[in-house]
Amino acid sequence: MFRLLSIELQKLRYNRAAKVISIIYFVLITFIALIASIEFNFGNFHFRVADQGIFNFPFIWHFDTYMAAILKLFLAIVIVSMMSNEYSYRTLKQNLIDGLSKKEFLLSKFLTVLLFSVISTVFIFAVSLILGLLFSDYTEIGIIFSGMEYIGAYFIKLVAFFSLCLFLGVLVKRSAFALGFLIVIQIVEWLIYGLMKWQFFKDTEIADQVSQFFPLNAMANLIKEPMSRLGAIQSAANQLGESFTKDYSVSFLNILIVLVWTALFLYWSYAILKKRDL
Repeated sequence: MFRLLSIELQKLRYNRAAKVISIIYFVLITFIALIASIEFNFGNFHFRVADQGIFNFPFIWHFDTYMAAILKLFLAIVIVSMMSNEYSYRTLKQNLIDGLSKKEFLLSKFLTVLLFSVISTVFIFAVSLILGLLFSDYTEIGIIFSGMEYIGAYFIKLVAFFSLCLFLGVLVKRSAFALGFLIVIQIVEWLIYGLMKWQFFKDTEIADQVSQFFPLNAMANLIKEPMSRLGAIQSAANQLGESFTKDYSVSFLNILIVLVWTALFLYWSYAILKKRDL
């Protein structure tokens, strides 16, 4: 397995675009730390983002993984281009001639997906831990390491999303078209959800139950938006006579759905490679 991974890393080593995009991705994640230093002054009113509790343990695990997941498209570009370059430069065919099987070829790509996901997860863990230790009002060990399920959900989310990107890269061979397919899939999911909600079932609950099985929606549901958990938002809602009953937990069913989709993306990728005349 190390041999397969080293082959991919060797290819990425000479891919300048991949290196630049990867660096931008991790720099943008680091910029989350800059949010802490933002202070707004309106006359005698002073407002600092870090004082609103977003860096308190265990909320920070939820907030940072949600924000970092938004940026995953940058690494998706690397994954897709990594696959499309195999066709453009005919390295896929050369690898097969050199004795690499199609299964080993796909495994090498998936190992790269896992590596990117692990590095990104470790990085967001380190950034969140440092920010929390600096700004959190709660630094007891038990509180610090509660809510760690969001770190696990973040890793699973990245593996699933990158596996989808890998599948699209195998399917359409061109990075631009593959990324376009991502947008199409998202639009289709929205359209189907809208039709179920307002046309077929005319029931939000049923539409939500069905749409949780959609691939991109299932990935999104792994880490739900965290902002409405903040005390200030909750207080404002209560004053307006509203209340939040949202479940922010990482659902085991959601994890299972996403893992099934991940397995399907990899299986379909292998099926296409196996059938396609390269």
